[in-house]
Formats: sequence, C-alpha cells, structure tokens
Amino acid sequence: MPILDKYNKRAKKIDSLLCVGLDSDFDKIPDRFKTKEFPQFEFNKWIIEETHEYTAAYKPNSAFYEARGEKGMKELKLTIDYLNKNHLDIFTILDAKRADIGNTNEGYVKSFFDWFGFDAVTIHPYLGQEAVQPFLDRKDKVSIILCRTSNKGAGEFQDLKVVDLPGRPLWKVVAEKVSKNWNKNKNCMLVVGATYPKEMNEIRKIAGDMTFLVPGIGAQGGDLKAVMKAGLSSEGLGLIINSSRGIIFSENPKEEARKLCEEIKKYKGIL
Repeated sequence: MPILDKYNKRAKKIDSLLCVGLDSDFDKIPDRFKTKEFPQFEFNKWIIEETHEYTAAYKPNSAFYEARGEKGMKELKLTIDYLNKNHLDIFTILDAKRADIGNTNEGYVKSFFDWFGFDAVTIHPYLGQEAVQPFLDRKDKVSIILCRTSNKGAGEFQDLKVVDLPGRPLWKVVAEKVSKNWNKNKNCMLVVGATYPKEMNEIRKIAGDMTFLVPGIGAQGGDLKAVMKAGLSSEGLGLIINSSRGIIFSENPKEEARKLCEEIKKYKGIL
C-alpha cells in the first residue's frame, strides 16, 4: 500500500480527519503519571487509548521529548513502538521540523524513519531540494514540508515577495515547487496553518489534492469551518487537522476528541 494511502484509508474507515498532537510537556502531565517509571509514555498511552477511535493520525512534537534528554527520547521510542504494535493503521508523524544539508539529513532519515519507525516527518524547505532529497527519496515515507505555518510571526519571511517570480510570496513559491517538482514519488505533504484559511485556499488551487497537515485548531484559534471550506480536496479528504493541547490537557480527552471529530464530520456534510 502506498504510504499516502495509509492516512486516507484510516480517515475513510473511521470518517475522521483528526490528528492528536502528543505534545506531552512533562510539566503539564497529571501528577499521577509522574510517579511512574516512564511518565510521558504512560501519559501518551492513556491519551492514545482514550482517543484512538476518533483519530486518523498521531503527531508527537520531538521538542517535548528532547527536553528530557535520554529519558525523553526513550519515551518517544516507547510511544511509537506502542502505536506500531497496537494501532498500526493509524498514521504517525514526527513533528521535528528538521533542515540541514543533504549528508546530515541522511542521518535524520535513518533516525526518524528506520530507528523510530514514523510514517512521516516535518521538514523545512529553506535549504532547497538538493538538501532535502534524502527525505524525498524515501518512497515508503512521507515528507511534510513547511509552507504556510500557523504562528503569528510566520509572515516575516513567508510573505516576502519573490522578485523574479512575478512578486509571488514565498509560501506560494514553496507550494508550487513542492507540488510540481519535489513530489515525483507522490510522498509529499504540506504544512498549512488553520489560522490562514485564505492562503490555504490558494495553496489548494496550486497543489491539487495534496494532503495538508493543519496545525492551529484549538489553542491557536483557527476556525474549523473556514479550514474545511478552504482546504478539503476533491475527494473530501486532503486535511490532517491537528489538535494538541486542546485535547491532551483537557479534563476529558476522549470527549474533546469526539467533539472535534463530530464537528469535522458536520462541516464535511454541509460544505
């Protein structure tokens, strides 16, 4: 099965476009987990079992594990091993946002894809195709390239006009380059923030039915209806809608995941 079909198959099976972000900040996890040998992993396992029936993808952010050094990296490995053993049909993304020259990226490829075992990883396009080629060459894995990010300061560089390409903003050039030139193996996605639905609509026109990873719903204030209207593909797919803090640190993660999943379904039905 082509790797991109893994997410689509899961999304269709459970009628969900929801991604739960396992941004398991050690300082914020409940005290009952902190007495355990592997607190982040035990917390993640609980979140996974509470939410998996509504979830098409999981996305740990590596920063929250790297911050704890060797212990944290071990718990990230335990988390992905648990997912691959118990929920193999759920798409897995490592939010690492890596960028480096080609021979260094080869090391990241072996780490993220081969040792950890993630299906996909987020990467920066700033160093160009030659640098990220080791990721793109992995036909069995997905490269998710930052395009129009959800943070408030994203426009500092992303909105800059590219002079030799009729004044188009950088984010639009990234969308064009990735969809038209980098995606030869049909294993690319784009990061497009929920906080910029107008730009998302323009990127959808450029990228066709390419799948977007969409951060910014929940704590960052993205409008789900606007995202669905701007970003759904022609098949009613094409979006991986991520919520992290709004689900995992809520009073009832299962209920929050269910509510967001149902809201996604509602908008799919009316748009």
